[in-house]
Amino acid sequence: MDNVIVKRRYRDTRSIEQAQKAVAVVNELDEHDWRQFVDQHPQGNIFHTPEMFQVFAQAKGFHPKLWAAVRGDGQIAALFLPVQVTLNNLLRPLTTRSISYGSTLCLPSNEGHQALSLLLKTYIRENRATCLFTELRNVSSLENEQPLLQELGFTYEEHLNYLIDLRRSPEDILLSIGARTRKNIRHGLNKGEVTIQEATTAEQIGICYSLLSQTYQVARVPLADRSLFEAAFNLLHSKMMIRFTLAYVGDAPAAVSVELPYKGVLYGWYGGMDRAYSKHVPNELLMWQILKWGSENGYHLYDFGGAGKPDEEYGVRDFKAKFGGKLVCYGRNTYVHLPEVLWLSRHGYEVMRQLFNGRFPRL
Repeated sequence: MDNVIVKRRYRDTRSIEQAQKAVAVVNELDEHDWRQFVDQHPQGNIFHTPEMFQVFAQAKGFHPKLWAAVRGDGQIAALFLPVQVTLNNLLRPLTTRSISYGSTLCLPSNEGHQALSLLLKTYIRENRATCLFTELRNVSSLENEQPLLQELGFTYEEHLNYLIDLRRSPEDILLSIGARTRKNIRHGLNKGEVTIQEATTAEQIGICYSLLSQTYQVARVPLADRSLFEAAFNLLHSKMMIRFTLAYVGDAPAAVSVELPYKGVLYGWYGGMDRAYSKHVPNELLMWQILKWGSENGYHLYDFGGAGKPDEEYGVRDFKAKFGGKLVCYGRNTYVHLPEVLWLSRHGYEVMRQLFNGRFPRL
């Protein structure tokens, strides 16, 4: 039976200890305790932080939710931060899904797993009709949690990623990059036609968003509203938790990359380029400069932020593979709340995409 906290006086040490370990599911946390739990947890990532929660809260189409399991003594035992994302307000019931960008986080113990179980059971029970499905995007290995997740109905699906070790000199990192890409980088550096600089003004953030919009439009993939990037810049830049980097060919913006630095890791978040400048390889030069910057500024890892499913062709994965990282498969877990509506939504979207020649956003 799930533990319940009862307010009463305890007469013996054993009952006091039991009360301290009793767990309650809450939707609010003291921000200091929340931040400390994530900072100190070895698998805590930037998407678990109060700062990223606030970013999503200020972005159009994003609605973050806080779920936590807390012991009677105030210790956080498990944390879950799903973000409800809606592609189209007119079709909200058919497009709303919840994404946990950093997946779940719990104490690495049996107690932590029990708290996570209680937390997710409560979440599932109270969110049956609020979204189509909930997706956990695992940023690190959840091997120990997988039996629990799958038992609760969060089905596992393989999803790849590339990680680059930055605890090396820039020259060593360059030598680990694919030969052809390394040659392009050296050639581009010698020609000096591409310059790299960090975007630090609101005007430059607008340029970044314009480049991202071009890229996502060509790929026929919906891009988050501009308000997400403006909120991220306003809330995270002064805390050194975000970095927008631009590549220019002459005076023309040619490529952009957005990273989220946290606890020694550079998380790749968004990237794009103007294909008109492809021959200048601004994307490759930009990526190299980011890896070099990370190595020189004390970061130990670059996380590419996903490389697609292993059984599907994915051009972005081909680009990421060129930089010599380690291929990992932490996967994703999905719980379907409304299977019939999800089936209708997916089939309806395929029809709409055909009618609009693929320009209708995919769910």
